[in-house]
Amino acid sequence: MRLLLLSNSTAPGRGYLEHATEALGELFTGAHEVAFVPFALADHDGYTATVASALARFGVRVVGAHTGPATRIVEQADAVFIGGGNTFRLVDALYRTGLIETVPALVRAGMPYLGSSAGTNVATPSLRTTNDMPIVEPPSFATLDLVPFQINPHYLDPDPTSTHQGETRDERLRQYLEDNDTPVLAMREGTWLRRDRHTLSFEGSLAGGRLYRRGSGVVEIGTPSDLSGLLAG
Repeated sequence: MRLLLLSNSTAPGRGYLEHATEALGELFTGAHEVAFVPFALADHDGYTATVASALARFGVRVVGAHTGPATRIVEQADAVFIGGGNTFRLVDALYRTGLIETVPALVRAGMPYLGSSAGTNVATPSLRTTNDMPIVEPPSFATLDLVPFQINPHYLDPDPTSTHQGETRDERLRQYLEDNDTPVLAMREGTWLRRDRHTLSFEGSLAGGRLYRRGSGVVEIGTPSDLSGLLAG
């Protein structure tokens, strides 16, 4: 499998997807048509137009999966991009359109996969570590299972000066591990994961991330790092 999983699609002071230009260029080498899955946002046409404009520099044509039978559009493409937004809305649409089965089958057969934010969330076994509000109820929390661990994009470190009394992201991920034993990679803004078959590298911003494991605490992960060991499950 060839995966590029972005924590976020826009970095401060940069245009849409600009911060990962080199990695995107490598992912789309040889691709002519990219199927874009816009279902995490309500404005499918507008979202697809934004993506088409951003990816034009790579010489690829972008086709929105909402413009026809989604499975057919993805099957006819050279690569697939699932964009960010609300993960619950996205997962619900993946089940309704049949992409929940079609996408992983194609990606395991060699189709390049790009995910950003919610699109990165759904590359994991479950949506349980998303940051999003459950605005709709999908048939299941099970997602595409392209990597055997969980991801928390847009990770925010606890702010010791904050007066907010709600749970921090750190506390919520620790609570997840109280009931689940799947590791979680918390990715700070500007980072991404790149998978090429059995190799997994953590790249991008020097802010890095944190790896949460049940029973063994939290480890800071810098960039670049080889995280291929996480693929063993």
